[in-house]
Amino acid sequence: MNEYFNYFTQIEEHFQRVRGTSLFLLSPLDWALLESWKSSGVPLEAVLRGVDIAFEKWRAKKSRTQMVNSIAYCTQAIMTEAQRMADQPASASSPTAPVTEAPPPFPEQDLRKYLRANAVAIRATGIAEFIWAAESLEQILSSESPLTADLEALEQKLTVLEQRLLAAARIRQSEEQELEIRRQLDAQLRPWKSKMTAPQIAMLESQYLERAILATAALPRLSLFYLQ
Repeated sequence: MNEYFNYFTQIEEHFQRVRGTSLFLLSPLDWALLESWKSSGVPLEAVLRGVDIAFEKWRAKKSRTQMVNSIAYCTQAIMTEAQRMADQPASASSPTAPVTEAPPPFPEQDLRKYLRANAVAIRATGIAEFIWAAESLEQILSSESPLTADLEALEQKLTVLEQRLLAAARIRQSEEQELEIRRQLDAQLRPWKSKMTAPQIAMLESQYLERAILATAALPRLSLFYLQ
């Protein structure tokens, strides 16, 4: 679980550091792209190396008319690094680091605060079709067992809840809302399409649309990743 959450935070922090602007915020497109890389099994090291390489090439240009404002700029370099790593067989003689038990990435009180806030946010929509999700979160909170006892199982429950909530939100979405979301997606994705393969674009679009549908319905993301 630590590895799962560190994947996103390390990429964000590394991109900000290499870009030279610590206050820079990743866009919805950037976060969707990170999710698609994680889902596709792109190694963290490949992403970090790809970001470095992309910025090295950008800084080597004689003419830099625009700042790099999206991690999508680094996609090609990242995919190249991921392929290079995949082509290199793991060394059988590499020493194995000793296994130590890592502490939970979240304190119990933070987990409970997060789930409680999400339940409140869902109820605040006032939409009957969403209330069951708030009740499910409240049921999880009512358990006497510590939430940190099995974070993987908790994340699985939250993922299922989020997918069901997403399906309910999609049904309620108007045609005008859907068209507007797709217009925004096309506008943000257009500059980067030439740097991505068709499967990458399809996965990125899916991640982006899921985020936008929930945001339009004023619904929170439920995954523990968003507790960061």
